[in-house]
Amino acid sequence: MELFTALTFSVGVNLLMFIPAFLLKTDKLTDISYALTFAFVAVYGLFSGIVNLPNIILASMIVLWAVRLGTYLLIRIRKMGRDERFDVMREDFLKFGRFWLLQGITVWVVLLPSIMFFGNKVERISPFSFLGVVVWALGLSIEAVADMQKYQFINDPENKGQWIDSGLWRYSRHPNYFGEILNWVGIYLFTVYGLRPWQAVLGLLSPIYISGLLIFVSGIPILEKEADKRWGDNEEYRKYKRETSVLVLLPHKQREKYED
Repeated sequence: MELFTALTFSVGVNLLMFIPAFLLKTDKLTDISYALTFAFVAVYGLFSGIVNLPNIILASMIVLWAVRLGTYLLIRIRKMGRDERFDVMREDFLKFGRFWLLQGITVWVVLLPSIMFFGNKVERISPFSFLGVVVWALGLSIEAVADMQKYQFINDPENKGQWIDSGLWRYSRHPNYFGEILNWVGIYLFTVYGLRPWQAVLGLLSPIYISGLLIFVSGIPILEKEADKRWGDNEEYRKYKRETSVLVLLPHKQREKYED
């Protein structure tokens, strides 16, 4: 699968889904389209090349992640009804369309090493690739557990108006993002042995891009700002924030030692 073909496919899927989302003014398609595009591109990449064990494993890793995330997002949006992030753009054709365009490009960037791996028709599995599977599985597990714990927490009436500081959230303020980053680091590690040197360098954009997006742009900064606005005057929250790692899962005592 060529890079340009994959980009066209990824953007095309998102623009097609944008049409009913805009006409119906619904966030249900918007929320799950991100995960679905990953699955579509992975399946397309698998069947556009050689259907062999390395490619099947890679496609399965991507699809499993996408199905898990897509299912969670669908359940969440059905519960929420709408996503406030899109209130400022849902009625604006150009603004809403730009979001979908950028989403398609984002999927392509994150899948760069996978797209090139499919295109190289790799026929063997390297022992190094097993490390990638382990890191991917760890990331998927952390993200899934963190999402489940937060969903259960916020839907418990007794926790109304509170922040979650239990389970994985006791050791990280954003464990789901930590799992997400590990997921794509693992996929990069799985693919890197089947990439040419220049492709391995280009493929690094995947974990770097998703990490930068979550840590500096649309993930942690926004949520931290919202949390500070809601609970910034609460001493218990400030204590939780001081003692708890912002991203990486770290026990409190080890974190204090790490920061010294």
